[in-house]
Amino acid sequence: MPKNLSALGFMSGTSGDGVDSSVIDSNGEDIINITYNRFDPYPISLSKKIHDSKERISKMQDLLKYSLKVKELEREITDFHLDIATKINKEIDYDLIGFHGHTIYHNSDEKISKQIGLGDHLSKKTKKTVVYDFRQNDLKNGGEGAPLSPIFHLALIKSLFNKNRVKIPISILNIGGIANITEIDKDFKIFSRDIGPGNCLIDMWIRKNSNKFYDENGNIAEKGTTDKFIFDQYLDNYYYSKISSKRSLDTNDFDVSFAKGLSLENGTATMTDLTSELLSKKIGNSDIFVCGGGRKNKSLMNQLKNKIKNKLFLIDDLNIDGDFVESQAFAFLAIRSYLGLPISFPSTTNCKKPSLGGVITKNF
Repeated sequence: MPKNLSALGFMSGTSGDGVDSSVIDSNGEDIINITYNRFDPYPISLSKKIHDSKERISKMQDLLKYSLKVKELEREITDFHLDIATKINKEIDYDLIGFHGHTIYHNSDEKISKQIGLGDHLSKKTKKTVVYDFRQNDLKNGGEGAPLSPIFHLALIKSLFNKNRVKIPISILNIGGIANITEIDKDFKIFSRDIGPGNCLIDMWIRKNSNKFYDENGNIAEKGTTDKFIFDQYLDNYYYSKISSKRSLDTNDFDVSFAKGLSLENGTATMTDLTSELLSKKIGNSDIFVCGGGRKNKSLMNQLKNKIKNKLFLIDDLNIDGDFVESQAFAFLAIRSYLGLPISFPSTTNCKKPSLGGVITKNF
């Protein structure tokens, strides 16, 4: 059994609102001790640059076209993470950094996934071993590069199961910008996939039609009414024909132009209803524990509960902060990568065989 290592994990999610950070101790298998969590919001100017880049880069050629802007953003994001890593190291020591970076382009059909973040620079300045660029080995191995958190979800459930705190089979639903689910059967086998939009449709609509970044608690959706014609048209003409067969998704797979002309409230209600509908179609029969920012949207959660027959819980009910499961996952993936253990599998990303993890750099 490998010894426990300590890792700092970073997650800069598709919402572009800031960085989640966690420190865990783990053997990379079934022992997980969560020792530290924090959230640092991006300055509004940096959030705007992130969203502008995401909207600008809609196809592979755009990565080259806007390469100078991307490099500037990459350095700014890396320095923001560096500042956090330095602050955390004054409070708690750790062996490794799992640096997710920020996804600005992901297309599983093209086998391209671009996370910006300078791992070598982060390693040099922190004097820590950094693991980054987690998706490339999986893509080279025929996988879709995402989702990557399922092996952590499995380890977390094993740890809780050993303490008699959960029963199996069980599922973990992460509602971030994109929603993904990890299903764990009675033999601890895992199956995972992205199952649809999480917050991205709602957030896109809010950003385009107001001065807000998201629908806090689902309050705006509650004031609106779903436009059933647009709802049905989107499902028939776009989603089922173009997106539903993919194992991994990106926010660029979605747009809100189909709802042009709706009021802020009715558009938000329609986006929320669509999101809950799409997620409900891809959820199995086991108990589901929800993590990620979308769990705070009461309108979305209530709709989802009404549309599925199985039990829906917050992962917070297990004394796990649902805001930090993904940052904890990348700390865990850094440990597995460092130990030479696979981080993705045919049943999680559709890769040909279990794939090893990210690039390991020790630049000091």
